[in-house]
Amino acid sequence: MESGPAIFAGTVFALFGAALLVWTAVRVRHREPVALGVNRIASATLSGVVAVVALTLGVWCFSRL
Repeated sequence: MESGPAIFAGTVFALFGAALLVWTAVRVRHREPVALGVNRIASATLSGVVAVVALTLGVWCFSRL
């Protein structure tokens, strides 16, 4: 019973982190802003850090099964 929420949370974190990381990489590669009105380097860095943290949380949730 307790593994259900861990699987759901791990999947959500992993999908969000992967999608955010891919989206950020595509925006940076095309030299488009990641966030409008914000410094490109700062927004790409913050977005990358959030993506890695989300992926790490997803892995942590799956390791708790």
